[in-house]
Amino acid sequence: MPEFNAPLRDMRFVLHDVFQAPSLWARLPALAETVDADTADAILEEAAKVTGSLIAPLNRSGDEEGAQWVDGDVRTPTGFREAYATYTEGGWVGLSGNPNYGGMGMPKMLAVAFEEMLYAAGSSFALYSALSSGACLAIDAHASEDLKTTYLPPMYEGRWAGSMCLTEAHAGTDLGIIRTRAEPQADGSYKVTGSKIFITGGEQDLTENIIHLVLAKLPDAPAGPKGISLFLVPKVMVNADGSLGARNAVSCGSIEHKMGIKASATCVMNFDGATGYLIGEVNKGLAAMFTMMNYERLSIGIQGIGCAEASYQSAVSYARERIQSRAATGPVNHDKVADPIIVHADVRRMLLTMKALNEGGRAFACYVGQQLDLAKYAEDASERQNAEALVALLTPVAKAFFTDTGLESCVHGQQVFGGHGYIREWGQEQLVRDVRIAQIYEGTNGIQALDLLGRKVVANGGAALRLFASEVRDFAHAHESPFGDRLVEALERLEAVSGWLLEQAKSEPNAVGAASVEYLHLFGYVAYAYMWARMAAVAQSKLGEDEAFYGSKLATAEFFFARLLPRTLSLEASIRAGSQSLYGLAAEQF
Repeated sequence: MPEFNAPLRDMRFVLHDVFQAPSLWARLPALAETVDADTADAILEEAAKVTGSLIAPLNRSGDEEGAQWVDGDVRTPTGFREAYATYTEGGWVGLSGNPNYGGMGMPKMLAVAFEEMLYAAGSSFALYSALSSGACLAIDAHASEDLKTTYLPPMYEGRWAGSMCLTEAHAGTDLGIIRTRAEPQADGSYKVTGSKIFITGGEQDLTENIIHLVLAKLPDAPAGPKGISLFLVPKVMVNADGSLGARNAVSCGSIEHKMGIKASATCVMNFDGATGYLIGEVNKGLAAMFTMMNYERLSIGIQGIGCAEASYQSAVSYARERIQSRAATGPVNHDKVADPIIVHADVRRMLLTMKALNEGGRAFACYVGQQLDLAKYAEDASERQNAEALVALLTPVAKAFFTDTGLESCVHGQQVFGGHGYIREWGQEQLVRDVRIAQIYEGTNGIQALDLLGRKVVANGGAALRLFASEVRDFAHAHESPFGDRLVEALERLEAVSGWLLEQAKSEPNAVGAASVEYLHLFGYVAYAYMWARMAAVAQSKLGEDEAFYGSKLATAEFFFARLLPRTLSLEASIRAGSQSLYGLAAEQF
């Protein structure tokens, strides 16, 4: 059975050396008394134990058994209930939750490292608490004080879970056409009626209650997305003293039979006049739900990194042990009939691609986490505003690029194993199946690309992009990075393409849609180049302290700049080819 060992050395390098997180936390009053370097390291160490020894051993058995639906109830795989109980005792659900309601109040920079470990150990298991964390965030940001006081503490404890109920059979990306309705009651509550599909953790046997966040429309709501409201609908009603009462009119109609994440229950949820409570303002529900959705989008992006890291660890171990053929330069293992496959150029290409993308992604996730922490905790208004702009710009990049490259890396890992990669007990085929959903849910990657280019670049004339580009350029000019020139060259390519698209969008309706996916990938590679330049600058300065670790960083950075960053050349060519070729066929010609 494959093992997972959290990459703690690299996580500490990113957190402490590259981003100097303890210094940042020390200057933010809300975090200064909560977390320091020692606290962060202790949390990472404990998280590594929990994910490696408690959750990872359930990953394959959970996939084999899957979640089971029996007469409206969902049974999670053997061992999940006991593991979840142990997991919640450690307070992990509330790791970055509001301390006023029982959360630990840890910064997002630390939470993203934990989430990577969690998804690497077992994506299905991870999803149950990931949805709870996101639901807590939305409740904390938008709900009344009474709802927060009632629901957040048991959710942070892990006794109650959360779910996100958006999608309907006819309404996926276009939520403006949902049919679920909410009728106001004399006591201030609402009766919610409708059916939702693809609801992760909508029903399970891990917690005593499930708190559903449901999008619905009031009888007099405006048409389209401006008429959506958000409601908190508990599976089990809560009494005035906080104890559980009668079952609400909420039921699970079935669960989906899926390609991957089979231990995660993906439910059809039926609301038959269920009692619910308004979160935020009437007809402003989509904006409130986006608080949760944006959290989940970063989290699901990190699922891509986690699965890729698990795949990489197994692939490296296999490549060191599996012997086939001789090295091109002559025998390496003279006492054996063949050399380990890690000597072969193509295997090295795959492993280095995985390593460069994983470590670049890890750094970029921490960077986005840093912006989230600044947006939430910075005292200076302009610093908060800049961070908020960067979060808005970078969230679709993180979600889509992490998961696109995550699948690429998992396929590479499977390929390293050859025929064994196609066999279940080696674990690689499960990772390919599990990571594939991450490109689809929480907004497909095509939608993320449209959001990036259409809303975050074109709509504001590239203002947020200029903010990011200014930071990258300032770094390249101020630091002795061996890759500064190549970073600036890549940045200038992104800026030139962005300027060209801004002009195209003025007269060509299809310009944004035609270029968006390639544009997001171009942006992603430039963002990773920035991360690798930052990591290389630190590694260069510390090379004498640990030549093996920092030398590996510099060599991987060189591979990224030499072999992966040039992908931006073909991406630019595709973008500048325009939209005409996409519309050369009539619909009936496909």
